[in-house]
Amino acid sequence: MGLGDILFGKKRLKEASGERLFALSTAVVTLDMDIGLKPAGSAAICFKPLSAGDFARAEGELQELVDVAARDSESKIERSSDDYGYQWLVVRDPDFEDLVTTVHLVSSELQSRGFGPQLLAAAFRFDGAKNPVYWIFGYKRGAFWPFIPIGKGQERDNAQELELKAKLEKELPIEADLSRWFGLFGAPL
Repeated sequence: MGLGDILFGKKRLKEASGERLFALSTAVVTLDMDIGLKPAGSAAICFKPLSAGDFARAEGELQELVDVAARDSESKIERSSDDYGYQWLVVRDPDFEDLVTTVHLVSSELQSRGFGPQLLAAAFRFDGAKNPVYWIFGYKRGAFWPFIPIGKGQERDNAQELELKAKLEKELPIEADLSRWFGLFGAPL
């Protein structure tokens, strides 16, 4: 960050890190066999809204990217936005490895087209517990954390999240700073 950035309040965002995303492909065995959580066949990439100028350029590129990714796999990809104004690319695929690969492909393509700083997180849904369980991957720090929303409000099951952390911290790069375990309430999964 330079002097101009400091004076004008601009902050250069860190590039997204996505290679560690593939750790979830192997951890899925533990999630299924030891914990009873099965992939729900859906994941979503969340990114910040773009400025008006970037949006016009990105609109065409995002559609092209969705078309290419859908053509190269059996994954179905749709676009969505949430109540907070964030954009989502929702990926659906019954094959978990293909799901992870498609999420990685889409996020890598967004990075290569200059939208890496807008990437926030990828969320993978798992079923088999009382409530849906989401494994969130934060692109900026290249780490996962569990997220278990409960009820209709913005409540979460912190005790169960910590238990999942303890069970998977040897298999997944887990975010060490619990204050960064952001809940993605309203994710379109």
